[in-house]
Amino acid sequence: MATTQTPPARPDLADITTRQQRVWSSGNFAMVASRIVLTSELLADARTRAGAEGLDVEFRVGDAQDLPVDDDSFDAVLSAFGAMFAPDHERTVHEIVRAARPGGTVALASWRPDGFIGDMFRVITARVPGPPGVPPPLLWGTEPHLADLFGGAIADARSTERICTFRFSAAEEFAEFFRRWYGPTHVAFESLDPAERRNLAADLTDLARRWDRYRGDQDAVALPATYLETVITLR
Repeated sequence: MATTQTPPARPDLADITTRQQRVWSSGNFAMVASRIVLTSELLADARTRAGAEGLDVEFRVGDAQDLPVDDDSFDAVLSAFGAMFAPDHERTVHEIVRAARPGGTVALASWRPDGFIGDMFRVITARVPGPPGVPPPLLWGTEPHLADLFGGAIADARSTERICTFRFSAAEEFAEFFRRWYGPTHVAFESLDPAERRNLAADLTDLARRWDRYRGDQDAVALPATYLETVITLR
């Protein structure tokens, strides 16, 4: 007897986008970003810094999947660890290409799935799974995925693997810092009961010790986080 399989339901990307915005607002990415040298809260920090630097910059709050700009608005579109977290990858790329002028430049920095941040997300999702049906954000850190997403819009593309090293006084400080300030980690901890929070903190502490460049020779840890720097020239 033939059976009919019901296709899996498509994820509600609008709802997931709203939840993602709450996730990133729950921490303070400015604290995390300071370790690497935006939600409306981050733009407030950016406006303050731009004013201090005497820069004439216009900041707008928007969705990477629905940019509040006209077609062909910019010579360059940049994203540092941002666009990769929008749940609808295809729509995000459509908006990036739409916002850029023909022949314009797209520059992306995206965490690599095989690096420290990739391992950190695997540790977190082992205890707090992500939304079903949504492609992993770390795919943006792979050249084949970007080639598939941008497709015929690419005139030229160059990718370079680079390393950002996070430094903390101890592995435990890393776990506490990301628990407090990094939105996804903060929300993961808040969703767990006290015992599971302790387990996740222990998992993150062990992760830092495994990746530590100092190899345990001192209390401090140096964590090499690889990312893909991609520069695309559009047709």
